[in-house]
Amino acid sequence: MQLRDFLPKSLYARAVLIVILPIFLMQASVTYGFFVSHWRSVSGRLSESVAGDIAATTRLWTEARAIGQEAAIERIAFDTLHLSVKYKPGDTIPPTDKTSIYSLLNQTLEDALDDALDEDYWFNTRGYPAYVEIAVQLDGGYLNYIVLKDRVFATNGHLFFAWMVGSTLLLGWIAILFLRNQVRSIQRLAQAAEDFGRGRDAPDFRPSGATEVRRAGRAFIAMRERIKRHLHQRTALLAGVSHDLRTPLTRLKLSLEMLREDEEVAALKSDVAQMQGMLDSYLAFARDQAAEETEAVDLGDLLADLQGDALRMGRKIETMSEEDLVVAVRPIAFKRALSNLLGNALRHGDAVRIEALRADDAIEIRVDDDGPGIPEDQRAEAFRPFQRLDDARTQNESGVGLGLAVVRDVVRAHGGDVSLAHSPLGGLRARLRLPA
Repeated sequence: MQLRDFLPKSLYARAVLIVILPIFLMQASVTYGFFVSHWRSVSGRLSESVAGDIAATTRLWTEARAIGQEAAIERIAFDTLHLSVKYKPGDTIPPTDKTSIYSLLNQTLEDALDDALDEDYWFNTRGYPAYVEIAVQLDGGYLNYIVLKDRVFATNGHLFFAWMVGSTLLLGWIAILFLRNQVRSIQRLAQAAEDFGRGRDAPDFRPSGATEVRRAGRAFIAMRERIKRHLHQRTALLAGVSHDLRTPLTRLKLSLEMLREDEEVAALKSDVAQMQGMLDSYLAFARDQAAEETEAVDLGDLLADLQGDALRMGRKIETMSEEDLVVAVRPIAFKRALSNLLGNALRHGDAVRIEALRADDAIEIRVDDDGPGIPEDQRAEAFRPFQRLDDARTQNESGVGLGLAVVRDVVRAHGGDVSLAHSPLGGLRARLRLPA
C-alpha cells in the first residue's frame, strides 16, 4: 500500500484537501504554540503567585498561632489576598490530589506549590467549578485554602480554542463553497464530453468558470462542431458516390439481362450483385449516426421486436430481459446493430439466445448461438471492415464482412463496446456493454 492509495481521486476532493489541509495545519500550529508558550507561561505565573501567597499565609498563621491571633491572619488573607483560610484541627490531608482532566493545569500548580511550600499539601482542581481547594498539612491539623480559579490559571483558553476552531470551520466552509463553484464548471464540461461520446449532442452546454475552464469549454465546442461537420460531409460524399455508382451498376444489370444466359454472364451477374452489396454495406457502415436523436428505449420491448422479426423470417430465438431496463440510444441505429448480431447468429447457428441484464455499472446484451464459433486468435480480426473469417464460419453465406464493423461503430458511438467470447451454447457469444 502506498500513500496515493489513500488520497482522494476526484478533482474536487483533492482541491479541498489542498486548501483545507494548510488551513488546518496553520491553525493547529498556532493553537499549539499559544497553549505551550503563552497560555502555559501565564498560568505558571498565576500559580506561582498564589503558591507564594499560600506559603506566606501559612507561615504567618503558624507564628500567630502562638499568640492566639490566627483569626486576624485569616481575615487579612481574605481581605488583601482573597484567600479563604480555615483550620481543620485533628484532620490530615487526603493521600491523593483530586485533579482535573487537564493535566497541564495540574502540573503547573503542582510545580508552583513544590517550590513554595516545605509542608505536605493536597489540592483539588475539580471539586468546585470556579474555585481551587488547597490544603497544607500542619501539626494537629491542616489549613484549608479556597481560591478563585481565575487567580490560579488562565481560564480563557477555551475561548481562544473555540475561536480558532470556529475561524477554521468558517474559512474551510468559504473555501469549499468557492471550490465547489469552480469544480462544477469542470464537471459540466466532463459531462458534456461524456454525453457527446455516448451520442448525445449536449446542446445546452455553455462554458463557465475560470478562464482556463472556459477556454477548454470553447475548445470542446469547436471540436464537437468539427466532428459533426466531418460526419455530415462524409454522409454527403457517400450519398453522392452511391448515386453515381448506382446508375452504371443499373446499366450493367440491364445489359446483362439482355444477354444470353451462360456461365460467363452468370459470373458477371454475381460480380455486379457483389458490387451492389459492397456499396450498400459500406453506406450502412459509414452512415452518419448523429442525425438520429437519442431516445429512451426499453430493452425488453426492443428484444420482443427482434423476436417478432425473426419469427416472420421463420426462425425462433430465445429472449430474456430484466424488468425496467431502459437505455438512451438512437433507436434505429441501435436496432440495426442488434439485428446484425442476430443475423450472424441465425446464419451460423440453429439455437440463438439474446438476453439483456445489468452487470455492475453497465448494461450488457449477450447474443449466443450454437454455431461453429470463431477461434480466439481470430476474434479481433472479425471486427475489421470487409474481413470474412471463412475458415471459422460458413463459406457459402453472402456478405462483405461489414456486419460486426457496423455493430462496433454503433456501440462505440453510444459510449460502449462489443466483444466476442465462447458461448455456453457451444458457439459464439457477442457481448455488448453500454454505460448504465
